[in-house]
Amino acid sequence: MNPPSDCTYAATIDDILGANRRIDPHVNRTPVHTCSTIDGMAGRKLHFKCENFQKIGAFKFRGACNAVMKLEEDAARHGVVTHSSGNHAQALALAARIRGIPAHIVMPSNAPGVKRRAVEGYGAIIYECEPNVRSRETTAAEVASRTGATMIEPYNHPDIIAGQGTMSVELLEQVPHLDALVVPVGGGGMLAGVTIAAKAIKPGIRVFAAEPEAADDAFRSKQSGSIEPMENPDTIADGLRTTLGTLTFPVLRDLVEQVLPVSEQEIVSAMRLVWERMKLVIEPSAGVGIAAALSDRFRAIDGMDHVGVVLCGGNVDLDDLPWT
Repeated sequence: MNPPSDCTYAATIDDILGANRRIDPHVNRTPVHTCSTIDGMAGRKLHFKCENFQKIGAFKFRGACNAVMKLEEDAARHGVVTHSSGNHAQALALAARIRGIPAHIVMPSNAPGVKRRAVEGYGAIIYECEPNVRSRETTAAEVASRTGATMIEPYNHPDIIAGQGTMSVELLEQVPHLDALVVPVGGGGMLAGVTIAAKAIKPGIRVFAAEPEAADDAFRSKQSGSIEPMENPDTIADGLRTTLGTLTFPVLRDLVEQVLPVSEQEIVSAMRLVWERMKLVIEPSAGVGIAAALSDRFRAIDGMDHVGVVLCGGNVDLDDLPWT
């Protein structure tokens, strides 16, 4: 699936390669792991891009680091502000600390405790809001207006998308023979960046999005051809509760082959499988990609021997594991 010749997106491959150079001194080059047991279950070779080993324990540091390091000095001195349930909050807080500027973070009241404590540990100022998109956005806008801080959206931001796309640059250097990618989707910043970069580097690669059935706005949006927002999604995959953005949806619409929804039980089972067989700590949002790769729907698709699966993060509350 290739875009029309006149189609442009929020980030280009040049933006992504520029981001790769910009953040290189600050990010981890994350490893790719494999597991023969899971390969047998999937019916093909899976290559897991382990962003749970990224700084702050999730891919989000790539985009946040790019956005913060790209700020002009006059804007940077006022700091940055965002709204996030956890991983982007941590990422922006750490990137701001590295640059030496303030970070103002709006977090919903139901954000996991482990993520809130990490944000506090990076020195950010936290503002609590109601757990819905409207409250997150209005609270963040008020903080930005009052402080003069630059708003860095969690996913619907060109520099965030470009930063997340650096993951594809690494992955296709590590495993150049990949036939396809499976990428979890919430707001779509990671999916957009990864897809733009992957299609530019290897035009024939196929990209599939994975999302919880209980937060299936991407699946419905792909079917309808326009953004279908979802209010108050109730899924264990807290990092994927957000709705697609105006900058991320066109990439899903044009370049992603299918969206693969998975059930809550499939997510938990996939997460536990990775903990037990790969000895990797991943969070439920990362389990979504594995569940999709193991689903009957995906197994039925031919022509893919080597598939990259993004393990997007590893931030879990050890006192509230989903199988206990």
